[in-house]
Amino acid sequence: MFLLGLDLGSSAVKATLLDAATGRIVSSAQSPAAEMPINAPQSGWAEQDPVVWWEHAVKAIGVVLAKADARKVRAIGISYQMHGLVTVDANNEVVRPAIIWCDSRAVSIGAKAFADLGAKTCLGRLLNSPGNFTASKLRWVQENEPANFSRIRKIMLPGDYLALRLTGATLTTASGLSEGALWDFSKNAPADFLLKHWGIDSALLPALTPTFGMQASVLPAVASALGLPADIPVAYRAGDQPNNAFRSTSFSPATSPRPAAPPASFTASPTNSPTMSSSASTASPTSTTPPPIPVSACSSASTALAFSTPGSAAPLAKA
Repeated sequence: MFLLGLDLGSSAVKATLLDAATGRIVSSAQSPAAEMPINAPQSGWAEQDPVVWWEHAVKAIGVVLAKADARKVRAIGISYQMHGLVTVDANNEVVRPAIIWCDSRAVSIGAKAFADLGAKTCLGRLLNSPGNFTASKLRWVQENEPANFSRIRKIMLPGDYLALRLTGATLTTASGLSEGALWDFSKNAPADFLLKHWGIDSALLPALTPTFGMQASVLPAVASALGLPADIPVAYRAGDQPNNAFRSTSFSPATSPRPAAPPASFTASPTNSPTMSSSASTASPTSTTPPPIPVSACSSASTALAFSTPGSAAPLAKA
């Protein structure tokens, strides 16, 4: 049995086939060979076209499947660059280019929301300032591109978009919403209070699916085009930092209690927002451990865990 892992970075899309029985990497590839462009229409902005992500995913999948028996693929896992905002319309067409993690246009929006809502509310419920995360980027679109905003049916994270193209289902995870400052930890639910503060309808958020579990089946036409078996599921998705935790075998929640109030020294600033987030870590020159495997292989391994975790298999979502 093979598991297909996809890693959507800001420089390339990587694909890896993993032998579930042995943990051996069967084949691996990335597209493009160099780097995907990041568009900067203004200073501090960073955008990419989600359709281009999909095109490179198709190419990378084609390369890895050409080196193995595609009939053995049983599931797909997705890892991805965090904090990006992808917007789609009623036909699941992209409304505007994705505002990715290193874009800083929404810093002041997040800082104002932190001041308006208060540190106790934000840190007690979001465990963070709204900062320059996905939620603040959506507010920027609402304020600055009303025509585009009016066309949005759903927002999602970059990995959610790849899953949408595979399955036709608009879904996200609690982990995905939390990275976008869109998860209320006090209620274990989407952060409706933040969206309400901005006058944004929470119906723009996709339905939730488990991080580990049978999320949705690959569409028959897509499976045929990619050379994959029919009806295989997407069984895992998470951003690059959860995958780093998975790679370091950090499976249990931290035991330290959440602070009841923010530190007196805490201030909302760009340093509370996304900085550099890498999809491919490297080992220290002095490390005695072998270099880490590709994150795309980690998403394959995570998919294996989804298959082996009792009770993890949720009903497949319908497109």
